[in-house]
Amino acid sequence: MTVAAETGSLTRAITVTVNGEARSAEVENRLLLVHFLRQTLGLTGTHVGCDTTSCGACTVLLDGTPVKSCTVFAVSVEGREVTTVEGLAPAGGLHPVQEGFHEEHGLQCGFCTPGMMLASAALLAENPDPSEEEIRWALSGNICRCTGYQNIVKAVQHAGAKLREGS
Repeated sequence: MTVAAETGSLTRAITVTVNGEARSAEVENRLLLVHFLRQTLGLTGTHVGCDTTSCGACTVLLDGTPVKSCTVFAVSVEGREVTTVEGLAPAGGLHPVQEGFHEEHGLQCGFCTPGMMLASAALLAENPDPSEEEIRWALSGNICRCTGYQNIVKAVQHAGAKLREGS
């Protein structure tokens, strides 16, 4: 650890795998993961919503598990793997969840969409054939102020069907 002379705050060098690529930076100990992703790495697909864990717009996958990045310190992800919405799709294509949101009109303004997609992808990785109740439960930590959720549920069902076809 080093002390930054101009601010007096502690900093630490971290290396984290983000979307399959090792990324290193010197960060303040108090820097939140959401700000590390957006400001340090330029990955603006992760949205800042409420800063209180209420909305889920900042949801990313940490070692495959959905977390709200507004409550995770960047230094705590040292050596771990983070997936953002930018890393969800395979090269040259769409992830089945992205395809589902497109085909089933699972978005309106799009602000909650990255968090919804990542929470959905985590659910489908564990259970490729979830019930409507399981989908709604898995997405209960993510708020959409526009859609009413029905098309989001359809989008996840669509993605689950695509994943089952491919396996």
